[in-house]
Amino acid sequence: MSAHLVLPWPPSILSPNARCHWRKSAPIRAKYRQDCYLMAKASGLQAPDGDGQILWVVEFIRPDRRHYDDDNLLGRIKALRDGVADALGVNDRRFVTQFSISDEVVKGGAVRVSINLRGVAA
Repeated sequence: MSAHLVLPWPPSILSPNARCHWRKSAPIRAKYRQDCYLMAKASGLQAPDGDGQILWVVEFIRPDRRHYDDDNLLGRIKALRDGVADALGVNDRRFVTQFSISDEVVKGGAVRVSINLRGVAA
């Protein structure tokens, strides 16, 4: 069984390459985390039983035709990941991540997340 969420594109200030003072990015990071938490909570998502790994599949839907590098995108969604983990009531260290960058372009961008609620197959 898996659950699917469509979450907002991460603000550019959350990029590891943004190089801004933490005081400037902290409120934006906190709001993004809270927004993702609320969206995940509203979806009715439930954590799987036990304490095993959870497969976390992320697809980045770009807001424009620019090319984004994968490690920066993963860094930008740390607050998203924490917000979803909070909504599930789990530690995000349980997540095993697979990701892709879609050729699709959507106004404003989006992050599609699929969570395998049965955990990771051995």
